[in-house]
Amino acid sequence: MNPWVAAARPRTLPLSLASIILGSFLAASIGRFNWQIALLAALTTIFLQILSNFANDYGDAVSGKDTELRVGPRRAVATGDISKEAMLRGIIITSVLSLISGIGLLIVAFYNAGPMLFWFFLILGLLSIAAAVGYTNGKRPYGYAGFGDIAVLIFFGWVGVLGTYFLHTLSFNPIMLLPATSVGLFATGVLNINNIRDIETDTMTGKLSIPARLGLPLAIRYHWGLLLTGMFCALAYSFLAGANWFSYLYLLAFPLFIINGRAVATHKRPVELNARLGQLALTTLLFVVLFGLGQVL
Repeated sequence: MNPWVAAARPRTLPLSLASIILGSFLAASIGRFNWQIALLAALTTIFLQILSNFANDYGDAVSGKDTELRVGPRRAVATGDISKEAMLRGIIITSVLSLISGIGLLIVAFYNAGPMLFWFFLILGLLSIAAAVGYTNGKRPYGYAGFGDIAVLIFFGWVGVLGTYFLHTLSFNPIMLLPATSVGLFATGVLNINNIRDIETDTMTGKLSIPARLGLPLAIRYHWGLLLTGMFCALAYSFLAGANWFSYLYLLAFPLFIINGRAVATHKRPVELNARLGQLALTTLLFVVLFGLGQVL
């Protein structure tokens, strides 16, 4: 089981849950929180994240993008720890599990709301599965063309936060786009660190991530842009929502974002960025918890 656990990359799961946690906190702030919805949304997200990790492992190995020069975590298929056929079965199984969990979530959320919402969110769920698989697989993997950042912003930010909020409340509030964008940008920052770390090998293998396209100096500026814009969106939400002082608890996480930006800007070796990946993911989770607590206090 060890290669499968490693391929699932458990350390990526807290970041994937950040949007679910924030959406649930925002729903709780108006008295519309449902434990069943929160747990099923979290379970579905975990399955989708593991599916994405399996698919990326498989796609990078099949396409030849993983080489012996890779600095990041050990890849199961490329190293032979898991065969291509076994990983493909793992992708199918996690796809089915995420679909079953997602359908259960939609039944609970929309039991009395009519079929239209059910089918709309089911299509959204199928698009999430397709996005997880298509990142590094298929004839034109969008991750190799530099569109992964957009997908992370959409699914880790807007879809995750606003979708969870809607599942709880059956309502949409445009101002929620601001904290949803914050989480999406911070999650994109995690991907950006990953791509900055791999900029040399990605360039060699033709993987055109945004850092590979921009070059290191501009990729670092782009990283600062993601972090600062994410912080600005959170402040804008608090200002526009007329928040009380407790709602600014998330400011305690801001120094950690600055530390992350400085570390990325001053790193000397790609391997040093591995620790910054985890640090930004955990800082994003801390931000979400503090932001959410500020909304319900």
